Amino acid sequence: MKILVCVKRVPDPETVIKLTPEGASIVTDNVKWVINPFDEIAIEEALRIKEKAAGTEVVLLSIGQKTAQEQLRTGLAMGADRAILVLTDQVVEPLAVARVIEKLVGTEKPELILMGKQAIDDDSNCAGQMVAELLGWPQATFASKVVLGGDQKGAQVTREVDGGLETLAIPLPAVVTADLRLNEPRYASLPGIMKARKKELKEIPLAELGVDVAPRTRIVKLETPPKRTGGRKVGSVQELVQVLHDEAKVI
Repeated sequence: MKILVCVKRVPDPETVIKLTPEGASIVTDNVKWVINPFDEIAIEEALRIKEKAAGTEVVLLSIGQKTAQEQLRTGLAMGADRAILVLTDQVVEPLAVARVIEKLVGTEKPELILMGKQAIDDDSNCAGQMVAELLGWPQATFASKVVLGGDQKGAQVTREVDGGLETLAIPLPAVVTADLRLNEPRYASLPGIMKARKKELKEIPLAELGVDVAPRTRIVKLETPPKRTGGRKVGSVQELVQVLHDEAKVI
């Protein structure tokens, strides 16, 4: 089978983010960039499926500038077979991402699409759902466990919901988005890093796909969260209730 894994280049979660003076974007100088952590989990899950099912091919897909090659090479070093980079300098919204994926599915014809449940930069959490809708495929989001059937025609996906866990049985092809508890991604080994240099990384200009990527939204302003203040002690339960009611206004 073929598994398509979507990969996004995002700022390292440990990076201190600074905003531009106009507050419409972030300062990218001296920012370390990494694979979106949820996408890294999706790569790991694809590799685990590959290890259990001989003949499985894992293909990575990213959309962005040439700098995204670094993250794709990391995924290839982990064990993916090849990668595709759709080149563009513009910021693509989730709907545009979904349309690009839909277009490439027509040529790649994967049986399974794995992607992170969300990207940590914009936290939109909707690209996977949009891909499933455009393709007309079943979807299982927030996956914490994925088990393929012996015939590889279906999968059982355990997903995290507000009330606990829910297990879905879905036919393939399908879209599955990875949650934090799905697995622990491996580190790229030195032999893997050496092999990644020789693996195929195909570049496709976005304009060649003929996909409508016109933006539907506009960022008005970005703001850093307010600094947290110190805690406060109260002398009694009655005082706590009064503070929550009169000052915090949460009850």
